[in-house]
Amino acid sequence: MAARAPVVVIGAGLGGLAAAMRLAGAGREVTVVEAGDAPGGCCGRAVLGPYRFDTGPSVLTMPGVLAEAFASAGEDMERWLPLRRLDPFYRLTYADGSHLDVVAGADAMADRVRALCGPTEAERYRRFRRHLSAMFEVEWRAFIDRDMTRLRGLVQPRALAALARMGGFRSLDRLVRRFLTDDRLVRAHTFQALYVGLSPRRALGVYAVIAHMDTVGGVYFPREGGMHAIPLAMASAAEKAGARMRYGVRATRVEADGSGVTGVRLDTGERLAASHVVVACDLANAHRGLLPGPAGDWRLRRPRFSPSCLVVHFGLDRRPPGQAHHTLHFGKEWDATFAALEAGRPQPDPSLLVTCPETDGEAGPGGHATLSVLEPTANLRGGGDWERLTPRLVDRLLGRLAALGYGDLSGAPRLVFDPPAWRRRGHAAGTPFALDHRFTQTAWFRPSGTARRVPGLHFAGMYTAPGVGVPPVLISGRLAAERILESRP
Repeated sequence: MAARAPVVVIGAGLGGLAAAMRLAGAGREVTVVEAGDAPGGCCGRAVLGPYRFDTGPSVLTMPGVLAEAFASAGEDMERWLPLRRLDPFYRLTYADGSHLDVVAGADAMADRVRALCGPTEAERYRRFRRHLSAMFEVEWRAFIDRDMTRLRGLVQPRALAALARMGGFRSLDRLVRRFLTDDRLVRAHTFQALYVGLSPRRALGVYAVIAHMDTVGGVYFPREGGMHAIPLAMASAAEKAGARMRYGVRATRVEADGSGVTGVRLDTGERLAASHVVVACDLANAHRGLLPGPAGDWRLRRPRFSPSCLVVHFGLDRRPPGQAHHTLHFGKEWDATFAALEAGRPQPDPSLLVTCPETDGEAGPGGHATLSVLEPTANLRGGGDWERLTPRLVDRLLGRLAALGYGDLSGAPRLVFDPPAWRRRGHAAGTPFALDHRFTQTAWFRPSGTARRVPGLHFAGMYTAPGVGVPPVLISGRLAAERILESRP
């Protein structure tokens, strides 16, 4: 029997690590090449004095997807990465002074809605929650957890018809307002459109499944080490299964001949032979010299990028009393904020996502805490003088936080990530959210997981289907690995 050819994975983010775990667990020879000095990619870490901050995703849903990645490497996730479910999942605060804690359980959540909005809206909420669950069941099997590069994944007429009946192809805003009438509840179940880079009026109703993941499935967090503990544990499990990790080494060129991929050139001058390569880094940047070309259809001729964000990380000498892990502060404005983003302007009254994880002995000195604040902004395709704009936005954010009861944070240690900073960290267009999810960049129309004209070249990560978010990125890595395992040696 011919020896099975080695595989090179470019990028040790969550997608690349999920692919490496699955491949190594199946006995394949795998080398992961990562330009950074540690695994993580977008799920990274920054240090400021004694404080440690997660610089990537702060919301972890669908932990079963992550557990499957560990199982594919023959490991029990709980041993490597114990998680806890947050309570509440989110605290939502509104400009009128009211708030809603999103908690586990249909009855408990309906009670919260009843206290805020009244019994009629609570019954509407119950019907909406059942509708979300039904949509999720259809979408998960037919579109999210399915390989869109295969013929069997391209046409799902029954699922499409079911989603159409459920309102999946009308706007997210219209879908939610079919059930809910209180504007506060509508915002609670449509703000997730920002995750896919669109306003609720432009996002498809199918993306209501994100609200299901957040508000029904629950939000989780590692018990120790913050979100960066996820790639650290994944990399360790992959190594135990046999994967070779190469940090501080950059892939400069994927080589191919008429029969397909042949190897990967590194900035050290080395060449790694390979008959399969998984490109799990920023796909837009990968077009600038890394990929063999012309190398097939990646559908990035006219990419439409998601908005970016301004993130300010603060080191605090104490945890704010009564603070939830995730708090979303809605501004008074709503439609105008999305219109400003789409026009490439600062939002007039942005909603802020504040993350204040419980300290685990690593985030800061004893008794101290960290606070991370995210404000959506335009990406660099919108132009703008960010040398002037960033200080102005930070000052406005400090004033808003003071008004919300966080006190004067102007003297607190802080790190600022604006769109130029995201670009310096390797994110095209200065956004860590990749392509938006308009119809022409969704499911089958998103960049393919394979390069059709270069056998052995595969893609994983936010730029490919299923899309943005921790569970979709993990799934993209698993699908890439499965295509390799099903191919000839």
